[in-house]
Amino acid sequence: MRKRISLLLIGCLVFVLAACSTATKSTNEGSEQSNGSATLKPVKVVLDWSPNTNHTGLYVAKEQGYYKEEGLDVEIVLPGSGGSDAMVASNEVPFGVSIQENVTQGRTQGVPLVSLAAVIQHNTSGFAAPVAKGIKSPKDFEGKTYGGWGSPVEEAVMKTIMDLDQGDVKKVNIVSIGEADYFTAVKRDIDFAWIFYAWTGIEAELRGEALNMLYVKDYSPSLDYYTPVIVSNETTIKNDPDLVKAFMRATTKGYEYAIKHPDESAAMLLKAVPDLDEKLVKASQKWLSPKYQDDAARWGEQKREVWQNYSDWMFERGLLDKKLDTDQAFTNDFLPQN
Repeated sequence: MRKRISLLLIGCLVFVLAACSTATKSTNEGSEQSNGSATLKPVKVVLDWSPNTNHTGLYVAKEQGYYKEEGLDVEIVLPGSGGSDAMVASNEVPFGVSIQENVTQGRTQGVPLVSLAAVIQHNTSGFAAPVAKGIKSPKDFEGKTYGGWGSPVEEAVMKTIMDLDQGDVKKVNIVSIGEADYFTAVKRDIDFAWIFYAWTGIEAELRGEALNMLYVKDYSPSLDYYTPVIVSNETTIKNDPDLVKAFMRATTKGYEYAIKHPDESAAMLLKAVPDLDEKLVKASQKWLSPKYQDDAARWGEQKREVWQNYSDWMFERGLLDKKLDTDQAFTNDFLPQN
């Protein structure tokens, strides 16, 4: 559920656009079907990571028949080795799940991703440490070991919140742990890591392992960015806007259902992906469902200032080569009106 991409990988997207033939693995069966006399249009949407409660609305929309009502036979697939961003940007698939950070980095390097909706209205990620580590504020990061995934964004975020607490990021031992399990790593190699509370934090609760959680959004408005987001590409938007509208109408209904019915929605996710931990999915869904829309006027709504604030923050810290053309990076035009 954590972000897994570095600036280097975003740069590779430009090459991938020329020829992307990554094989995808389906998480559910999808084939052309007949809806009365009409034939459903096959459409793929690629996840950013393994299925979890960030994605529940997609599975609900499929299970409840919302996509079928729009004339779509939607197949939810896992990302190939190039990642979901490359698959969507190259138009291998028309829709996917990404994060604002990736869209921002990609857009400034000519990658034609466009964000269509914010899955979660506010950033639910942050730095987490077992209570026994004694990390209660950003300054407490000093002298501790952080386990990350090797993105320059990590140290930049850490520095931002540590500066506010008169801390020195240079006193943090930053190591890469790749895909290592958080709970194993904090017992063996590291003191804290960046997690999404809806998944790893809830798992900690179920394990009875108390955490100190420092949400990055609580320290700077610039860090209250959208993660994850539903994305498409410029080609699909230009050539088939009716498809985008139909997909987003059904997807919106899926997330709206998940907001109102967390237990039933969790059951639909588990039905589609039975290997998931049932207790974790149900607890995570209960925690996350109210946060999909939160204080927004409608699910998926994106604010220009959120995109502007975060991209300005990235540019100021040398994470972007040039400023983002904010209005090209996202749109609310395909969200249904209330």
